[in-house]
Amino acid sequence: MEKKALTITRFKKMKQDRIPITVITAYDYPSACLAEEAGVDAILVGDSLGNVVLGYESTVPVTIDDMVYHTRAVTRGASSTFVVTDMPFATYHGSIDLTLKNAVRIMQEGLANAVKMEGGAEIVGAVEACVRAGIPVMAHLGLTPQSIHQIGGYKVQGKNSKQAQKLLDDAKALEQAGAFSIVLELVTEEIAELITGKLSIPTIGIGAGAATDGQVLVFHDILGYGSNIRTKKFVKTYANIGDTIRTGIAQYVREVKERSFPAKEHAFHLDEDELQSLYGISRS
Repeated sequence: MEKKALTITRFKKMKQDRIPITVITAYDYPSACLAEEAGVDAILVGDSLGNVVLGYESTVPVTIDDMVYHTRAVTRGASSTFVVTDMPFATYHGSIDLTLKNAVRIMQEGLANAVKMEGGAEIVGAVEACVRAGIPVMAHLGLTPQSIHQIGGYKVQGKNSKQAQKLLDDAKALEQAGAFSIVLELVTEEIAELITGKLSIPTIGIGAGAATDGQVLVFHDILGYGSNIRTKKFVKTYANIGDTIRTGIAQYVREVKERSFPAKEHAFHLDEDELQSLYGISRS
């Protein structure tokens, strides 16, 4: 039976029914195809593509054009999966008109099912405007990579009562604004559990413990796909295709250098009659 993509209603029903939500962050057509075939509930086209596939030091240089481009590739590969796309740095903090223009591009050109925004009470107006325009919004609290220079690095959030109260207040404000889900990144497990219990919308954790309504990890992290991948406490590596890829490419390089590839079976040959008419010779 053909898989049907989740809807916003189904997301909330999964929370009510205590069915864990599986999300994977992917950035291109082949990874989207594989994620859909594996049965994930949703794909996040994260602006983390800046670090993972574009080689930037942070997500800040990622543009709206980058996000539209990669979203189109993902939605072509996962047409039966719910796709959420990050709105990149500074694309939703200016005027409401600009926010809507950028969100509409992601939906119309990228064919995403929803957008994601980082931040708390300060983005409530942007969330409300998008929701009124019919654009579903997933929110993002805790470690917010777009604000990495402001918060001073990749630090766990919710480690004291003041931080915890701020996270909870922001989560409630975002729910009230119409967000259908909230990602909690690098938040202490206790605070993530508290927030999850106080909301009617699902929470998706990454480095936030087991009490959230779902989990999200990056395709490249869980598969060891890349070079010099930094070990993260909250990531479990389920395969290591990076080593396999590196070994395969190294063997290709070696065989070309040794002239053992291509072999006879990898080449195409003329018919004997054609060969003789072309060169006046025969291979016999």
